[in-house]
Amino acid sequence: MTRLKALLYIIAISQLALGALTLVVPAAFFGWMGLSAPATDNNYMLGMLSARFLVFGLMLIWQARRVTPDLFIIRAMVLIQVIDFAVGAFYLATGVITLATAGFPMFNAALFAGLLVWFSSALTGSKITLPSR
Repeated sequence: MTRLKALLYIIAISQLALGALTLVVPAAFFGWMGLSAPATDNNYMLGMLSARFLVFGLMLIWQARRVTPDLFIIRAMVLIQVIDFAVGAFYLATGVITLATAGFPMFNAALFAGLLVWFSSALTGSKITLPSR
């Protein structure tokens, strides 16, 4: 298994977990994350959001099982991670959330985006290397 395929499985698991928790136990999940529990009527929107987490998780598993993963799907997940990071940075900078709440998700978003770009560079023929000392 390539590094890219292993990463796709890891990200898929995180998406499936986010989807399941958002769908099945949204109030408890928000509490575990250090956020205020959503109003009950917001669970409708959270259910729709969970569908996207779940479907993207399944798409990533499908991509990891392909001989050559689709670069469009990988870039779409990179964009999702960049937006996740930016939203976290915005709400952190405005004081709405704390670093304790945003730190782990923002770290994951940056790590996942960076590794996806690096590991998928072989699909484009690009060579991305780490700086040497």
